[in-house]
Amino acid sequence: MNKIKRALISLTDKSGIEEFAAELVDLGVEILSTGGTAARLREAGIQVIDVSDFTGFPEMLDGRVKTLHPKVHGGILHQRSNPEHIDQCQDHGLEPIDLVAVNLYAFEKTTATSDCTLEDAVENIDIGGPTLLRASAKNFQDVTVVVDPADYETILEEIRKTGATTLKTRFKLARKVFALTSHYDTAISSWLEKVDMDGNDYFKEV
Repeated sequence: MNKIKRALISLTDKSGIEEFAAELVDLGVEILSTGGTAARLREAGIQVIDVSDFTGFPEMLDGRVKTLHPKVHGGILHQRSNPEHIDQCQDHGLEPIDLVAVNLYAFEKTTATSDCTLEDAVENIDIGGPTLLRASAKNFQDVTVVVDPADYETILEEIRKTGATTLKTRFKLARKVFALTSHYDTAISSWLEKVDMDGNDYFKEV
């Protein structure tokens, strides 16, 4: 695997992120981030590039659109050993994103409260996060994806040694992603099954 040079970090669970990101920077990794994660990293004195500056496209629609951009997903999904992919990336100005650290909006925590409304639930359905995770996990041959802070140290240990992570680790992390996104989608589906639309006025028919 090529050395990890750029990471995208966007987290709901920010535990341990300052230490993780700081060491990545010390190891020569450029950090991209969004919203609250970027603010927290800057507060810790860590240099961060906003994803909107990386893509040249602003966050919009109350944060619903932040990372859904070809410069992000092309940077993640292209196969580094595929000459056609490399040529297309060069043609369109796509730069590699080698590590993705993302976890998801707290849908289950939000819907566990007795006063959770359908509006609350819908706004806590993460779109960009699962998309980033699935893209990164699909391309585990080239991209390191992390959803669990417990994996930070293992990843750092490997990067310290070689500048990259092992294929075995990347595959293990990818499996963890698909287990998480499967659980997440099941939680959303199960909660929505209980909603009585006849008695809910959140969605108004036009």
